[in-house]
Amino acid sequence: MSKFKTFEWKTIHGSGDQYLKFFPNGYGVSIVKHRFSYGGENGNWEIAVLIGSKSDWEICYDTPITNDVIGHIPEDEVDEIVADIEALPQQ
Repeated sequence: MSKFKTFEWKTIHGSGDQYLKFFPNGYGVSIVKHRFSYGGENGNWEIAVLIGSKSDWEICYDTPITNDVIGHIPEDEVDEIVADIEALPQQ
């Protein structure tokens, strides 16, 4: 089982999944799969790098990982991207 499936989970867009996790470095991750996400209709995941905390966050568009969301990610590649986000330098 992927590590990200232990993160905080909620249903979005009726029947989609979202997993959220925030790290001590000031970044977080949103991992989604639903009918509107990039790759969701094919069973793949979309990841956004977040900045902030559980109660106050936004998507971060200027990291070495990406300058947008990352779509069409197979489940077996999600944990590696999450680890890269967790390893970013302190915000």
